[in-house]
Amino acid sequence: MAPYAITELFGHWGANAVYVLIGFAFGAVLEMSGFGNSMKLAAQFYLKEMTVLKVMFTAIVVAMLLIFLTSAAGLLDFNLVWVPPTYLWPGIAGGLLMGVGFIIGGFCPGTSLVSAATLKIDGIFFVLGASFGIFLFGETIQFYDGFFNSSNLGRLILPDLFGVDAGVVVIAVTLMALVMFWGAEQLERIFGHKDPKAAPRWRYGAAGAALAVALAVLILGQPTAEQRWQRIAAEKQLLLDQRAVQIHPGELLSLIEDPHLQVVMLDVRTETDYNLFHILDARHAPLSAVAEVIPELHDQPANTVFVVMSNDEVAATEAWKVLAAESVPNTYILEGGVNRWLDVFANEEFRAEYQKASAQPDQLRYIPNAALGSRLPAAEPNAGQVELEFIPKVQLEMKRGPSGGGCG
Repeated sequence: MAPYAITELFGHWGANAVYVLIGFAFGAVLEMSGFGNSMKLAAQFYLKEMTVLKVMFTAIVVAMLLIFLTSAAGLLDFNLVWVPPTYLWPGIAGGLLMGVGFIIGGFCPGTSLVSAATLKIDGIFFVLGASFGIFLFGETIQFYDGFFNSSNLGRLILPDLFGVDAGVVVIAVTLMALVMFWGAEQLERIFGHKDPKAAPRWRYGAAGAALAVALAVLILGQPTAEQRWQRIAAEKQLLLDQRAVQIHPGELLSLIEDPHLQVVMLDVRTETDYNLFHILDARHAPLSAVAEVIPELHDQPANTVFVVMSNDEVAATEAWKVLAAESVPNTYILEGGVNRWLDVFANEEFRAEYQKASAQPDQLRYIPNAALGSRLPAAEPNAGQVELEFIPKVQLEMKRGPSGGGCG
């Protein structure tokens, strides 16, 4: 299932060659489209030449349609597509600043490089100015880094924002783009004295095809967590059966104390059991609500390890399947659950006094007389005071970062 790791497919140098070819092809297309000419780009703001709007919206709509169509067909895992986090107010300020620069200079960063590569004087000066601006930004960011990192809304997409199905958003954005294309032609007719009839007639067929694909996305719908699990069940169930993702309590403790890692522990038990005892800093996320925290988990740093736990392993395994289906990386199960943790780290007096016999699966074996939460030494054991033997199983899988973005 895509997206594919280019480096794994072609090797280090092969991947670099692919990136270079894509860069040259992109630059060539921009130049052939006339985007290396500042006059053509600046005409956008005088409503005479709307090619920039048409090209950008065409790129957005085509990418959107292909992404959600292949996701609906099970060929692409949208959770693995890197979506830039939304920083609302810095984004608005940056957009206004870039817009002013676009109007004054006649270029955006990508098109200025194309212009400079073809030795246009204005393009060269724009690149030099942009480079100086980048240098200035790097030297002064400490004075406004609070604002720069403010209003972080995470991985925000329109279906989540409006609480509607992705197909509805796809239809709405496609229709909006087509209306804007029509409006752009009217503006060119009024201000640029262009004849819309001179435009190629195949654009009507392209518009119809876009609407047809958008309708297909709406009808097919996006796969549910259960459907995603079915697609990966053969591979992932093997990991469960081989006990490759169930980690010993001692390994979890070593992860917690590793300064190079961030550990997110999800306790999927009932609130009653969680209140009776839980590991320090473990987050209560009932099994029925695990899906709700997944967007937040995707926003965690690449060095994060996720560990799910229940009283034994039954509920934790179900939660692990949900996280695996939603492509949350570096996810493991606490071996034996909280019961096993207390077996290892609770003192003998506690175990002798509060241990209860239970034939029911996934039941807490130690029942204190009061809700102790994490107010027990066993909730925060010291790795230096215990000697444990275990086979390390955690292998950190680095998440894919951004691959690009921004204006042409």
